[in-house]
Amino acid sequence: CAAAAPPQPEPIDLPGAIRLALDGPRLRAAGHEAAASAAEAAQAGRYPNPTLEYLREGEQAGTRTTTVQISQPIELGGKRRARVALAGSTAAQARDELAALRQEVRAEAIAAWYGVRAAQERQALAQALSALAGKSIDVAARQVAAGKVSPIDETRARLAAAEARTELNAASADLAVARTRLGALVGRQGEALVLAPGDDAPLPALKPLPALLAEAAQSLPVRRARGQLAAQEAQAQVERAARMPDLTLTVGSQKTDDVGRRQAVVAVSLPLPLFNRNEGKLLAALRRSDKARDELAAAETDAASELGAAYTRYEQARLDADLLRAEVIPSARSAYELTLTGFEHGKFAFLDVLDAQRTWARVQSRQWAATQEAWRAWADIARLAGAAIEQERREQP
Repeated sequence: CAAAAPPQPEPIDLPGAIRLALDGPRLRAAGHEAAASAAEAAQAGRYPNPTLEYLREGEQAGTRTTTVQISQPIELGGKRRARVALAGSTAAQARDELAALRQEVRAEAIAAWYGVRAAQERQALAQALSALAGKSIDVAARQVAAGKVSPIDETRARLAAAEARTELNAASADLAVARTRLGALVGRQGEALVLAPGDDAPLPALKPLPALLAEAAQSLPVRRARGQLAAQEAQAQVERAARMPDLTLTVGSQKTDDVGRRQAVVAVSLPLPLFNRNEGKLLAALRRSDKARDELAAAETDAASELGAAYTRYEQARLDADLLRAEVIPSARSAYELTLTGFEHGKFAFLDVLDAQRTWARVQSRQWAATQEAWRAWADIARLAGAAIEQERREQP
């Protein structure tokens, strides 16, 4: 019987690519860290364990003294409260780190998916231009055979065809690289990736920049820096509380054989902070809090700057892509077709045909490059103002 055909790979659309990327090992690892930090936060609230002690003095029966006692450390100065606050801040940092990584991976998936899409279009364009170059060779050869043009025009046509084949090879290599990049994100082999057709959603319009900048004040990089500041301030509270020594309360029973009775044992111990008051660690924690405060200010400035730059990139790329798609590409194609027809009738030189062909190819390539750049900028904006972007996409028809 005939061998069964290998299963065809399932086409992947943009939401599917994002979903697979968000289920990758990087996010699973960050999720484990968040779970570990939550467990440490729960552990931080535990009280210290008591100590059971057994002490026997003497070897001979009748003269021995036996003591059994329990010692319980009692934390003073708000140590437990400060420890719980520090662990909670660390757990919140881990959650924010997980959320930030989700946004970053999502942005990478969007950029990688459209990178494959643009590379596919570039390859298709290169194939079409290679076919056009072959057609130009045939036209030039017929004109040379009819004695209407110089043989140099046929040579130019063959050189243009060779250049088109070179461009096709480069486009195929770029497509392989783009597929490998997307495959690494979604957990599939790059050569087996097939994009779902029909995802030609127009580039959406953005809210005004001031509205997005307000959202960037709560962006994940800023929240990450704010969480770092909270953790450093909580660490300073831990070190401040550590300056207060802990009290140890001991209760027990002591039996003396020669007397034949038991006695209660009660003891209280308290270290004397004469030589070590934890000044160095407290000062270091305070300086790290100052550092985290400055880093928060820098993160807020960077987020606003990056968002402004991404906004400008997106708007410019969107306008370029729309203009090229609606006006420039149809005009360039019409100019090429008219020039080729005119060449066949002896109205244009072959150099005019080559120029029109290259212009048509160039504007199509620019259109897809602009579209890809727009979606890259969109991904960056979503990373910096994700809540506003998601709300805006839901509101658009």
